[in-house]
Amino acid sequence: MMGRRAAAALACAACFFAGLAFAQAPAYPSRPVTVLVPYAPGGLPDTVARVVGQKLSDKWGQPVVIENRPGGNGVVSAQALASRPADGYTLMITDGTMFSVNQYIYSKLPYDPVKDFTFISLIARAPLFLAVLPSLPASNFTEFVALAKAKPGYYTYGSSGIGSIHHLTMEAIKFSLGIDLLHVPFKGTGQSIPALVSGQVSAVWSAMPSLAGFVKEGKLKLIAVNSEKRSALAPEIATVAETSIPGFDFAPNIGVTGPVDLPPAIVAKIAADVTGALKDPALVERLKILGIDAVGAGPQEYAALLAADRVRFEKVIKSAGVKAE
Repeated sequence: MMGRRAAAALACAACFFAGLAFAQAPAYPSRPVTVLVPYAPGGLPDTVARVVGQKLSDKWGQPVVIENRPGGNGVVSAQALASRPADGYTLMITDGTMFSVNQYIYSKLPYDPVKDFTFISLIARAPLFLAVLPSLPASNFTEFVALAKAKPGYYTYGSSGIGSIHHLTMEAIKFSLGIDLLHVPFKGTGQSIPALVSGQVSAVWSAMPSLAGFVKEGKLKLIAVNSEKRSALAPEIATVAETSIPGFDFAPNIGVTGPVDLPPAIVAKIAADVTGALKDPALVERLKILGIDAVGAGPQEYAALLAADRVRFEKVIKSAGVKAE
């Protein structure tokens, strides 16, 4: 009997001290939070990270430091995140290609795209626009396809790297329509857009944040959008779906991710704070002006979306024979 009482007393004491330690633990976050972005500055994930990161910094009372780590279609950044402590002080904001594409284009990855991460929240969705030089004799997507068919292999397009959403968008089009365009990969739209403006490539798919200034200055023109429905920001630009490939929809989704085994309480707080930030009318309007649709969804929804993307992208990658070089 005494043994049982002693054991019960010890168990109660353990619970008491564990609860005391939890109560004394500093509230998250108690220091700066680093947000990795797997592309060069200026692209869609970088824009979303900086806009939302500032809002989170204001709410948390702690700096949110954006750290750009381009390379390997997100492999460099993903590997860095997977190696960081699961304490919530290193996160990543990105499109989903490193979780839904890389396993199909690389023979070996230094991370598991599902098991090594905690998927926290879906932040936003944004269409990509096909941009070309004003001098290109194509005012819409149908005319662009006709040019490509007339001169197979003559025209080029830039992307943010092999397996990026920019690359897969065009490869899916090439496969569906039987056109031949030469792919020129770059390390983010911070490189591919200037390459287009300078005439190094013929076309680039990109989100509006990277294109808006050049379009306004008349240095680029938009001739197509890769979402299933037209963008409210440029409703005059027809979709690939309505002109050439019914149902075509490759608009990227942007979300926030952490290392595996991130404590549920921290996951819940980050997800709630991100979702809360995306209910701010001023932030939503700012994103809208940039051509980005605020979403705001929790861990389950984000993970389910990535799972569906894996099925969709695997089909495109295998059909087009996309492989990392």
